[in-house]
Amino acid sequence: MNGLKGMHHVTAITSSAEKNYEFFTYVLGMRLVKKTVNQDDIKTYHLFFADDKGSAGTDMTFFDFPGIPKGSHGTNEIFKTSFRVPSDAALDYWVKRFDRLEVKHSGIKEQFGKKTLPFVDFDDQNYQLISDENDNGVAAGTPWQKGPIPLEYAITGLGPIFVRIANFDYFKEMMEKALLFKEIDHEGSFHLFEVGEGGNGAQVVVEYNTVLPQVRQGFGTVHHAAFRVEDRSVLDEWDKRMRSIGFQTSGFVDRFFFGSLYINVAPQILFEFATEGPGFMGDEPYETLGEKLSLPPMLEPKREEIEKMVRPIDTVRSTKEFTKE
Repeated sequence: MNGLKGMHHVTAITSSAEKNYEFFTYVLGMRLVKKTVNQDDIKTYHLFFADDKGSAGTDMTFFDFPGIPKGSHGTNEIFKTSFRVPSDAALDYWVKRFDRLEVKHSGIKEQFGKKTLPFVDFDDQNYQLISDENDNGVAAGTPWQKGPIPLEYAITGLGPIFVRIANFDYFKEMMEKALLFKEIDHEGSFHLFEVGEGGNGAQVVVEYNTVLPQVRQGFGTVHHAAFRVEDRSVLDEWDKRMRSIGFQTSGFVDRFFFGSLYINVAPQILFEFATEGPGFMGDEPYETLGEKLSLPPMLEPKREEIEKMVRPIDTVRSTKEFTKE
């Protein structure tokens, strides 16, 4: 069986595509590599922020559902997303940056031997930066070369996702027997699972929590998390495997930028398996990635209709010079 290779992307819900773009571009220094629409709800923006080249395993994506209420965090939730930075020294840089830009954070912490910096955005979406100091697992991506962050401190990809779960015994069995992760450590109610080459880019932290109420999904919460597989043939293997175990799957879904398979692995927890390619470079030049509204071929005939439904957002950055500070 060809195993999962680590994180592919995390998709969350934002109250404002405009504020989301500003925060990820100017505060976090991640590159908008695709401005498109939700293929299942074409009046909704879908923004993809990633590394310099839009590499699989580096992207955080957002839906902007009109009129959706704010979510409330709880158990049975993918509740926090990590971003990798190169070193412990990078975290010191980010503390100062967050203080200067008035980003709420809780200072540098340590978990499972790694230094982290938890923070939230304007929607109370939960994130952390995690140091790659001494990390020997899945390779990191390439920092956005023309972004506002000095390259030695910049975000290079996704780190572990955090899942809160009320039925830990079930979830552990699902992770190990169905998804072929291994539990490699635990601290109190937190359990660290790893897959493939391991390291920050291929880990999931599972918190056993029966105290908090059930999550209510809305803006400020994660919609789903995706793991990387090599190609369509491996995706089909996983589809057969998960069905044989008794899970319902979406079957293959062509997302144009990658192929997908969706599975509800627990109440309120949606996992996706996604292929590494073809990626984000097929319909836009490297220099202007994310600057125009990109539509997959099946939606291109509806471009005029879609452009009337989604308000314009100015995402031109190729003409701007960022000061790295």
